[in-house]
Amino acid sequence: MRVDPAFKLACGRLPDTGEDLCSQPTLSRLENLPGRLEIRRLPGVLADIFCASYSTAPKAVTFDIDDTVDVVHGRQQLSFFNAYEDAYCFKPIHVYDVATSRPVLMLLRPGKTPSGREVRAVLRWLVTRIRTYGPTTSITIRGDSHYGRPEAMDWAEPRYS
Repeated sequence: MRVDPAFKLACGRLPDTGEDLCSQPTLSRLENLPGRLEIRRLPGVLADIFCASYSTAPKAVTFDIDDTVDVVHGRQQLSFFNAYEDAYCFKPIHVYDVATSRPVLMLLRPGKTPSGREVRAVLRWLVTRIRTYGPTTSITIRGDSHYGRPEAMDWAEPRYS
């Protein structure tokens, strides 16, 4: 398949003279290359890119937080059966900047509604990360009702009321 002219053309290579595509073993090595430390650091990269896109820290930012459904086919790790979605799925959390529509955080997670403790942990992590770039930036976070859990609100209100 890696020398198939149609696949090569679809990947932007010349069908007959272009370089061959990666083999399956190469892709498997890349898939298994990151360790736990790199995987834990990955969400921070997107937040860092977002922050670095500003020459100076903004006075205020508004973030939208939501999850989406990512239906799986087969029994992949961390996938759960979600009765509302009637499927096995992941429910990754997405955070976007309202003003620019740029992504700030994407977090792959099991296919269930996040608990209050999980919401609090994600928000705490995100706010702490943004504060390293802009300690005085005003941060507003908007989300569906399941992101307004008591654990998250109890954490946020004393700091931001």
